Amino acid sequence: MDFRFHRSYIAIAVASLLGAVPQTAKSQTLEERLQRGDAVVRSLNNGAPQPALERMRQEFPFLAGATQGYALGDVWSRPGLDNRTRQLAAVAVFAAMGETAFMRIHAGYALNIGVSEEELKEVIYMVTVPAGFPHAIAASQALSELFTERRAAPGKQP
Repeated sequence: MDFRFHRSYIAIAVASLLGAVPQTAKSQTLEERLQRGDAVVRSLNNGAPQPALERMRQEFPFLAGATQGYALGDVWSRPGLDNRTRQLAAVAVFAAMGETAFMRIHAGYALNIGVSEEELKEVIYMVTVPAGFPHAIAASQALSELFTERRAAPGKQP
């Protein structure tokens, strides 16, 4: 039995009991968190809902609600970073993880809020150092596809 695995769960449970859960999660209703999450998506997606999240909502409503309420409503709406910095960080992390579909969504958001193609390319170059060339190459291909689609249809969302 791997006790490191169990210690992680124990640490999370203890942190929750001791009040390390984000204040927004404790002080807001689920509906308020969902509304905040929806506002985050719409602010990044030119006022539109995120198609991938809406598709998820059809088959996996709990997962979509958790994503919207916690990831977007609690985490992405926190103060401390502006949207530009958050999106550049998300692009870098998803590219480094090899999660090109998520990277592409956040690269689209970044373009929507004024990040340039050149800045996104620089982020991908940075990925070669911690994550290696295979992840950076996969990310560059996904990003190139996004750029091509955007250039062909300026109003299209990723």
